[in-house]
Amino acid sequence: MAEQEIFRIEKEAAVAWLVLDRPDKRNTMTMDFFSGLGEIFRQFDRDPETRVIVIRAEGRDFTVGLDLMEAAGFFAETGAANREETRRKIAEIQDCLNAVERCRKPVIAAVHGYCIGGGVDLLCACDIRLACRDTVFSIRETRIGIIADIGTLQRMPHIIGHGWFNELALTGRNFTAQEALQMGFITGICEDKEALVARAGELAREIAQCPPLAVQGVKEVILFSRDNGVYPGLDYVAQKNAAVLPNEDVIEAIQAFMEKRAPIFKGR
Repeated sequence: MAEQEIFRIEKEAAVAWLVLDRPDKRNTMTMDFFSGLGEIFRQFDRDPETRVIVIRAEGRDFTVGLDLMEAAGFFAETGAANREETRRKIAEIQDCLNAVERCRKPVIAAVHGYCIGGGVDLLCACDIRLACRDTVFSIRETRIGIIADIGTLQRMPHIIGHGWFNELALTGRNFTAQEALQMGFITGICEDKEALVARAGELAREIAQCPPLAVQGVKEVILFSRDNGVYPGLDYVAQKNAAVLPNEDVIEAIQAFMEKRAPIFKGR
């Protein structure tokens, strides 16, 4: 399946919109979906014109998760060789979602309808999450005999804390947008899809107006500190600032303040 049949990319100045575009399949996640996602985010990371990415979806649902018809083939055969192939495929998918998190540009998810299983994995790799009021989430793997294996179990406890997370992961139950807001998984609720897209775009433009080197540095330091702890994180941010200061954007920010005008940041 061609990448362009699964995704659509729209550009709006420094904001890139990645649209999940298989509404007839409820945006199910196939191997082509994951490999395409990884490659697109590697391209976003390299693109100097892209400062923020928003992920949204066409159709009734954001995604109902893994394409179970395709996945059934993973488990059709037994034996050590087949188990090793399954491990390799899981690692490959993990790396594709890791590309979303590793992308230096902030990623906003704008979610509506159902967001199930692998969809939650994808959201956990994003930096900011917004949802429609009718959105339904679920770590559904638990209910179909699978251990969620592409990021939710590793990332979500850092987002919402272990108390809420343990309940959701162990039951696999549905949870609403209001619950997601209460636990801090999402940062805002919109009344409908139109308002959701508008709010995501507004937030993306606000971030894109900030100095890109600083924004990307903040994201890198957040992830490093999460994975390595407070004191290594402090050492890392000291090194980051020593490497980028001074720069043209800092000088521009000071000059714009003194001249009482909006700054124009170029990422230099």
